[in-house]
Amino acid sequence: MSPEGSVVTRTTRQRTAIAELLDSLEDFHSAQELHGMLLARRSRVGLSTVYRTLQAMADAAELDVLRLDDGQALYRRCSTGHHHHLVCRECGRTVEVEGPAAETWAARVAQAHGFIDVTHQLEVFGTCPDCAG
Repeated sequence: MSPEGSVVTRTTRQRTAIAELLDSLEDFHSAQELHGMLLARRSRVGLSTVYRTLQAMADAAELDVLRLDDGQALYRRCSTGHHHHLVCRECGRTVEVEGPAAETWAARVAQAHGFIDVTHQLEVFGTCPDCAG
C-alpha cells in the first residue's frame, strides 16, 4: 500500500499484455475470452492472473465492468467521464451514451428517500440493427 492508503499496482509483463489487448478492443469481453485472445497472441498469462489484473484495473477505474444476469462480468476500456451503455444481446456491440434524464431521475429518487453520495450504473440491452436485420 502507498502512504495514502491506496493500493499500488505494479506494472508487469502480464498487466501490460492485458492492457494492450484491452486497448485494441471495442466491445465488452469476459476474462475467459480475453485469456483466449492472449493465448492466441502467444502471451503467457494465466487465467487467474487475467482475473486478478482485470479486478485491479476495474478497482482503479481503468475499466468499465458490465454484469450480466447470470453474474458473469465483462470488461472494456471506456472513455473518461460518466456514461451509460447500450448493449446488443446478440453480438455484444456496445455504444456509450449519455443519460441526462437518468442522472436527474437518480438524484430525485435518492433525495426523496434521504440518500446521499449516490452513484449508479445503467446498461440498456437490446438488439442492434445489424443483428435485427
